[in-house]
Amino acid sequence: QYGGGKDPDPHLWGDARNFTRYVDNIHRALMTVAPECTDVLQSNADEYKAELQALDGWVRERVGTIPPAQRQLVTSHDAFEYYARAYGLNVLGTPIGVSTDEEASAQTVARLVDRVRQERVPALFLETTVNPRVIQRIAAETGARIGGSLYSDSLGPPDSGADTYVGMLVHNTRVIVNALGGSAGPFEHGGTTYTGGV
Repeated sequence: QYGGGKDPDPHLWGDARNFTRYVDNIHRALMTVAPECTDVLQSNADEYKAELQALDGWVRERVGTIPPAQRQLVTSHDAFEYYARAYGLNVLGTPIGVSTDEEASAQTVARLVDRVRQERVPALFLETTVNPRVIQRIAAETGARIGGSLYSDSLGPPDSGADTYVGMLVHNTRVIVNALGGSAGPFEHGGTTYTGGV
């Protein structure tokens, strides 16, 4: 359980290895309601878990292209701890905690501005479900650029390339990696190319 405040961090899906647990739980539940579909359900679960394993390796490889000193993540709210810890990034800070109902305090923002300057963070990230105002202000005060928008508490809209779990994780990874000085092209698996809409 990550998250610096009193609220538990529900963003387990940030680590693709955790998402395989969701697949296992869904598979077990479906087996109880449709036991006649055992072979198909098992095959689908196995295929999806193989895709998630490949995705996990791809994310690790792509994040590994970011220069080590630039692996600093600053996002709108504390939604990327599982992602960061799984893939070798450091969450330098966020204006608000795990809950998007929080308001950023002036003291928290001032500390974050100082840390962004001190660490020379090249890019900050907006989130699609959080007001961009505070991150935009921090970027203006520090000279860091806005690296793009991440999906933290939702998938992308239909046909966005980020409207599935895999597409969303590819989107977030490509935005983060490319903005922090690494290189992340599309993810390919099983004849499908995922761009994440980037």
